[in-house]
Amino acid sequence: MTKLIRGGTVVSSTGASPADVLVDGEKIVAVLEPGSAIAESAASSADVIDATGKYVIPGGVDVHTHMEIDSAGTTSSDTFETGTTAAAWGGTTTIVDFATQSHGERVREALDARFAAASGNCAIDYGFHMILGDVTDEALKEMDSLVAEGISSFKLFMAYPGVLLSDDRQILQAMQKCSDNGGIVMMHAENGIAIDLLAEQAAARGDTGPKNHGLVRRAELESEATHRAIKLAKVGECPLYIVHLSASEALEEVARARNGGSNVFAETCPQYLYLTLEDHLGAPGFEGAKYVCSTPLRSKHEHHAADLWTGLRANDLSVVSTDHCPFCFKDQKELGLDDFRLIPNGIGGVEHRMDLLYQGVVSGEISLARWVELCATTPARMFGLYPQKGTIQPGADADIVLYDPAATWTISVDNHHMNMDYSAYEGIEITGKVDTVMSRGEVIVSGDAFRGRAGHGKYLERGLSQYLV
Repeated sequence: MTKLIRGGTVVSSTGASPADVLVDGEKIVAVLEPGSAIAESAASSADVIDATGKYVIPGGVDVHTHMEIDSAGTTSSDTFETGTTAAAWGGTTTIVDFATQSHGERVREALDARFAAASGNCAIDYGFHMILGDVTDEALKEMDSLVAEGISSFKLFMAYPGVLLSDDRQILQAMQKCSDNGGIVMMHAENGIAIDLLAEQAAARGDTGPKNHGLVRRAELESEATHRAIKLAKVGECPLYIVHLSASEALEEVARARNGGSNVFAETCPQYLYLTLEDHLGAPGFEGAKYVCSTPLRSKHEHHAADLWTGLRANDLSVVSTDHCPFCFKDQKELGLDDFRLIPNGIGGVEHRMDLLYQGVVSGEISLARWVELCATTPARMFGLYPQKGTIQPGADADIVLYDPAATWTISVDNHHMNMDYSAYEGIEITGKVDTVMSRGEVIVSGDAFRGRAGHGKYLERGLSQYLV
């Protein structure tokens, strides 16, 4: 049956206006003037969804998640089913997760294992980036075939020596390959060799609590790696996307490169806008372990969050993702009770990204259109999903969210749907709430009811970044 979303305000990356949206099957077929003859005719036969008083926005696109990934001797607590279900509750209708090639592993084997884990289990549509943890000649050749198969982005690490770190030679080789095949390099930019030295020295002094995770992963080591990645990308003539940028100094490197004409992009995450080293990572006892992630939370005394909001307004930060990688406090985060180096890295937030960013609209940090741009349109364009995703226009997938700007509620472990035993955002009061979520024309969230199912989500073959072609 066709559906007519009626009475709402359609918000795009360019503005907002009253409009009705007609859906037929899995696709949007028309965006109509309210009260038009076509809208009135459609209303007589369609399933009408009342959007009065609500924003009608494209479903969110989170291009940085880690569902059921092995890390630090355990596995992230959200499966593809629970994680994508939680995403749907929060208005996200597409994720791009990661397949990880470990040292000594073939790229194809790692990717096939990831396909097997996700297939038939996702409640929303999904794609994959490829993490290269062992940049060999064979892996470089595989990059060409992956781009042809719809995996057009490759993540490399300047952190985690002996596990995932690539040296400058390997990074440059991968960048040169992307220069040839049209792919984009995503970079975890931290100087892992220097960080490991500082971590060893802290442990030797007996400084083993969670706060030390942030103290040894200094902002200077993020900015240094960001600078180095930008220069290598210039030599390799490759587009560069910095993931989970958290430090003002790293943002300065990105802004300088962009102002100089370099093809450099960056994302940040909600945790860096809301959480701090002192209040969260430095919480009493072992509570700070809940907030261990990399890059780490930054000091509230150094204005990082304010600078990140400025970067979002100025487009030096192009995307907001979550780096969703949840671990339960009990039994998982507790693996590092005696040594912060053993605490699994990651924060769960896939359910709250849209709401937390909307608070920037409420406070005047960003515009309504910019909210949609950061959470849906730009990530879709950046990673080859637009206009199938990230927009409300004829021909696009009917991934549509009705958002109630008047609702108020409070984030809590008691009301989230992520598979974790605490909330990193416990007690944050939210203005605005997801009311209805549609994925490819099917209503999967309606009010306080989940109507979706595992297996509804389809794998997405992605094209090249539309910022590069």
